[in-house]
Amino acid sequence: MDDWDTVTKIGSKTGGGASSRETVVRGKGALNQAQRSGAIIGTEKKYATGNSVNKAGSEGQRLTKVDRSDDIIPVQKTGTEIGAAIRARRSKEGQYKMTQAELAKKVNAPANDIKLLESGEGIKNQGLLNRVARTLKISPKTGKPLDEDN
Repeated sequence: MDDWDTVTKIGSKTGGGASSRETVVRGKGALNQAQRSGAIIGTEKKYATGNSVNKAGSEGQRLTKVDRSDDIIPVQKTGTEIGAAIRARRSKEGQYKMTQAELAKKVNAPANDIKLLESGEGIKNQGLLNRVARTLKISPKTGKPLDEDN
């Protein structure tokens, strides 16, 4: 038989021949069946690339990378300066004078969170800090009063 008698098919619709095709197993049952039949099983972890870096799904990959790192990152705490400013504004005579429990009730938070916020020992919670600052009319960054009379 010479080369003129053979047919070469090119393209995706060509018949496969005797080689088995690679399949993707979805589910535990299909994986167990493939193991029982003695098929060669390979596992790969696939990551999205290209434009998906800017999409929401990439955040989990970044966090996984952070989790695997050996660096110990300290938890960000509220500063003692802002806590002292809250305490001073809350304990000063006038319309803002109130106890920690009263302030906690106004900002809808536990009194213990206010105590930790004032001592500077609490984990930084920007939402709580903003509510307290709005209630006491102080800057959430510096702790300085926002109204002009004080």
